[in-house]
Amino acid sequence: MASSLGSDRRERARDRAVRAAVRQGLVSPDEPVTALLDTDGIRASAAALTSAFAAVTDAPVLHAFAVKAAPLVPVLRLLYEAGLGVEVASPGELALARAAGVPPARTVLDSPAKTPAELRHALALGIAVNADNFQELARLDALVASAPTASPLGLRVNPQIGAGSIGALSTATATSKFGVALRDEGAREAVVQAYLARPWLTRLHTHTGSQGIPLALMAEGVGAAYALAEEINAKAGRQQIDTLDIGGGLPVNFASDEETPTYAEYAALLASTVPGLFDGRYALVTEFGRSLLAKHGTVVARVEYTKTSGGRPIAVTHAGVQLATRTVYAPESWPLRILAYDAEGRPRGRGREAVPEDSGEEVQEVVVDVVQDVAGPACFAGDLLAVGRSLPPLRPGDLVAVPDTGAYYFAHHYAYNSLPRPAVHGFTPTDDGGIAFTTVRRAQTLDEIVAESGGDRPDALLRAAPPGGPMGA
Repeated sequence: MASSLGSDRRERARDRAVRAAVRQGLVSPDEPVTALLDTDGIRASAAALTSAFAAVTDAPVLHAFAVKAAPLVPVLRLLYEAGLGVEVASPGELALARAAGVPPARTVLDSPAKTPAELRHALALGIAVNADNFQELARLDALVASAPTASPLGLRVNPQIGAGSIGALSTATATSKFGVALRDEGAREAVVQAYLARPWLTRLHTHTGSQGIPLALMAEGVGAAYALAEEINAKAGRQQIDTLDIGGGLPVNFASDEETPTYAEYAALLASTVPGLFDGRYALVTEFGRSLLAKHGTVVARVEYTKTSGGRPIAVTHAGVQLATRTVYAPESWPLRILAYDAEGRPRGRGREAVPEDSGEEVQEVVVDVVQDVAGPACFAGDLLAVGRSLPPLRPGDLVAVPDTGAYYFAHHYAYNSLPRPAVHGFTPTDDGGIAFTTVRRAQTLDEIVAESGGDRPDALLRAAPPGGPMGA
């Protein structure tokens, strides 16, 4: 019941925000695409996560948001104020977290390719580091010996328990590039010895994957890491490993506004399958990303033209591969919903005809959906948000909204055709029933596109030409 109420609230908030975005000029003929973030929704997801784990354990838990899911400084700040930390996987992500004011003590560094400089910087700040492999452990040996550090240090292991429905996001397969593969010959024993030889190695990390991974497989991966920690501590004769970093990866339902599975369901499953995880002996770290943000983001784009090709109606919009890269290149794995609105931001085909608000009319709309394609603006044939989708017949000037895009979509701009990054606006309801917007990231300008593309050095390659002409003759 609670989930249903949540989905109703999400739909109402989105509809109000789209209407308000039109009224306030955030989407218009001159600003044909924008992105919206539901601030209250983000806070609610953070609260759901923290309360789910608080219900099953009294142990300290750091919920570290995976910055790669939404690398936007105001988002990181909002989540930090809601009680979360951050998980970073690059110098750029660490810089974003620092700009958001997240302290080192609430920051975790994971990456399969950390440079010596990256490691040195993290250790100097006191940031927790999960090494990915034995070669990285050797680097840490030298760094720890050369200078004291407050950084908690751990090792990532791959339990090799199998894949979910999306291979590219399954990180616990037999040949995954992440972590030490525990089932390879001699690997488990080598991991145990690595800990026994390094008293400062006090954390153990695993992550089974994200979208497409069933909860039972996620729990199995956590259970494998827990069993390894118990083995290491038993052989050490003390509790050397005091913290288990169990990763994130809760899948997101892209088929409706229903928020399922829930953090409470996952925490309860862990409590039943790995009960020792929550008995207070281990501090915990989680690294959720997509599940915290996806449901609270919406792309809104104008329909510029409509046409018919081969008998198929096509609506050409301003949202495509630059904002929904995964969906365009892998539509079977990443289908997105498309919602239709009229030019004023009123929902189409959901119960009421689009009539002027001051008309006093309440006319039931009779809409016959049409099977059509929804295309983006990029200059290649595959730039399609949806193919053969049944929707109200879209018209030039209408709007399409693409929900569930708060993570890994508009925050990860793909510069195909040098299309500019859209503005991102957070929204909250006001006491008078309106919507208040605040800019999270302003739209990219054409001057900025030129500057990023070497616009300040147009003659650079001419000056680099060898003597005797372009061919060196």
